Amino acid sequence: MAAEKIQHFLSADLVETHNIKDVSLAHTGNYDILIFGISTWDYGELQEDWESQWSQVAGLDLSGKIVALYGLGDQEGYSDWFQDALGMLHDAIDGNGVVRIGFWPNSDDYEFNASKALTADGSQFVGLALDEDSQFDLTEQRVQTWCAQLLDELEAWAGQ
Repeated sequence: MAAEKIQHFLSADLVETHNIKDVSLAHTGNYDILIFGISTWDYGELQEDWESQWSQVAGLDLSGKIVALYGLGDQEGYSDWFQDALGMLHDAIDGNGVVRIGFWPNSDDYEFNASKALTADGSQFVGLALDEDSQFDLTEQRVQTWCAQLLDELEAWAGQ
């Protein structure tokens, strides 16, 4: 599971994992740094556990919190909706005073038709884009690289 891999690379002593199915989004108030993971289901839809709490997302007070995102999607089976839930989550929390880190390059490794998770210029995803269906062999390295990037970005942010 991606969350456990992220926890492993960042340090189990620093990272607590919570399943959206079991914890209310109100719990986010307990943390200064958050990493949200979300998967895209079917034709660009939210996974049901996220969907059940989606109405709370816009009302979250994330002012001053540092937030990174990662998403899971299937670029071959759902090429027109790859990582759409990741983009939807980004859009829902953007502008709430949140400090965003962890954008991820849209490289030639990815092959899809459309995604709501791309920046306006299409050069980056708004978070780590994982594909456990068609590119499971790239997940470990992507997570490791992204975690190192997060640590660098956090260090740079702390130095400001």
